[in-house]
Amino acid sequence: MATIYSILLAFFLANLLVSRHVEARAFFVFGDSLVDSGNNNYLATTARADAPPYGIDYPTRRATGRFSNGYNIPDLISQSIGGSESPLPYLSPALNGPRLLVGANFASAGVGILNDTGVQFVNIIRIGQQLQYFQQYQQRVSALIGIEETQRLVNQALVLITLGGNDFVNNYYLVPFSARSRQFALPDYVPYLISEYQKILLRLYELGARRVLVTGTGPLGCVPAELAMRGRNGQCSPELQQAAALFNPQLNQMLLSLNSQLGDNVFIAANTQLTHYDFISNPQDFGFITSKVACCGQGPFNGLGLCTALSNLCPNRDVYAFWDPFHPSERANRIIVQQILTGSLDYMNPMNLSTILALDSRT
Repeated sequence: MATIYSILLAFFLANLLVSRHVEARAFFVFGDSLVDSGNNNYLATTARADAPPYGIDYPTRRATGRFSNGYNIPDLISQSIGGSESPLPYLSPALNGPRLLVGANFASAGVGILNDTGVQFVNIIRIGQQLQYFQQYQQRVSALIGIEETQRLVNQALVLITLGGNDFVNNYYLVPFSARSRQFALPDYVPYLISEYQKILLRLYELGARRVLVTGTGPLGCVPAELAMRGRNGQCSPELQQAAALFNPQLNQMLLSLNSQLGDNVFIAANTQLTHYDFISNPQDFGFITSKVACCGQGPFNGLGLCTALSNLCPNRDVYAFWDPFHPSERANRIIVQQILTGSLDYMNPMNLSTILALDSRT
C-alpha cells in the first residue's frame, strides 16, 4: 500500500512540475524585513510583525508577519510572474509536499550583509543560515522529484534578495561610535559591505540561482524613523543619504562585474533608491498626501518606536508612502514592483523583469 501511495505521489508531483513549467516559475526570496513574509513569527525575536495593525489590508485582515499593511514586495512579484500563491516562509509548517514546488521565502527581519548586523534582535536568520536553508530546501525537494528535476526547478526560478539597509541603520549608525563606525570610515565601510555581498551572491550562484533580482537600499535618510531621530526640520538625514548614495552605485557596478565574469546576466540591479526617491520627492504625483509621516507610529512623523495597537493609525493607507517608521505601504510597494517589472535602464540594469520573463519564456 505504501509503495502504491509513493508511486501515485511521485506521479502527481511530476505532473504538477510539468504544469508549473507552463504556468509559473518557482520563486525564492532572501533578505530582511522588506521581504520577510513571516519567518520571524517562528523565532523568539523582537523583530516581528505578527500583531495588529500589521496586515490590516491583507486579504485575511490578519497580521501575517509581513512588515506591511497588506501585500509586500515578494507577494506582488509573485503575482506578476503568474504565481497562484506567494512562496511560504521557510519555517512555516505548511511548507511541504507540492507547496515546496512554488518556492520558499527565507528572509528574516533585522538581518544584513554582515553577521553582526541586527544583533539587538537576538534570534534572526542571518544570511548564511538563509543560504543553508536553501540547500536544505533543495534536499527536501530532491526527495520528492529527484535531483535532476530539482536542479532544473532552481535554475529556472526567479530569486529576489534585499540586503544592505540594516548594515547602516541597525549597525553602523545604530549608536554613536558603534564598533563598525570606529573600525571604518564610511567610504571604507561601503566597499567592505560590497565585497562581503559579492561572496553571498556567488554562493547563491553556486547553489543554482540563475536569475537574481538584487535590490539596492531605499533613500535611508528619508524614512520617517530617520526624519524623527536624525533629520533637521523634516529634512532627510544627510549621513544616511550619503550612505545610500555610496552603496547603491557600487552595488550596481559589482553586479555588472559579476555578470561579466559569469558570462551571463544572472544578477539584475533594481534601483529601489531611485524609485523611492521619486515618490519621496513628489508624493502628490503618485497620489500620496505625504511621504514624511508614517501611517502607523507615534512621535514626530509617527517615526518613533514600533507600530502597535496603541499607535496612531491613519484611516486610508493608500495615501501614505510609508506604512510604519521604516517600511513602505502596500501601495508604495506596488509602485516599486511596477518599476521592477517595466522600469527603464535607470531603474533596472541590465533589464527589467518583463524583459527577463519574455527572454526566459523562449528557452
